[in-house]
Amino acid sequence: MLDSRVKQHIDSLGIDYEPLVCEEHLADTAQFCEHYGISPQEACNAILVAMKTNPRTYVACLVRADTKLDVNHKLSDAVNFKRLSFASGEETASLTGQLIGGVTIFALPEMPIYIDERVMQQPRIIVGGGNRTSKIRLDPHALEKLPNVKVADIAIPR
Repeated sequence: MLDSRVKQHIDSLGIDYEPLVCEEHLADTAQFCEHYGISPQEACNAILVAMKTNPRTYVACLVRADTKLDVNHKLSDAVNFKRLSFASGEETASLTGQLIGGVTIFALPEMPIYIDERVMQQPRIIVGGGNRTSKIRLDPHALEKLPNVKVADIAIPR
């Protein structure tokens, strides 16, 4: 059910998780939460941010659905770089090989990963499965097994 690369990566890290089925047309976070009765505090969004370097470099971020990534202030301060922008949907899909609506921080190319500290306050979180037909429920502290992970204050309330 999960994207095969995502499943392989999460299994290789020895992370305990629960795969969840998601109807493709309900993969976007707001529709997913509403239809399946999931709290926005539990649902998380993986977001790629481009650093305006030549060539472009990227950072991946994970924030709860009840917050929004503060690219221009908090993330900029965390990465100590001022020229940042959200990666486009096309860039994200091309770089990750994952489908928008299911992008996850698992099975990404090597890049820094910033997890908002509010994500870590939840007992369980839900992240994308790499496709639009699955999600992954897990303990947020399991994400600390990923390489290049930093927990930081990078989001603001919606």
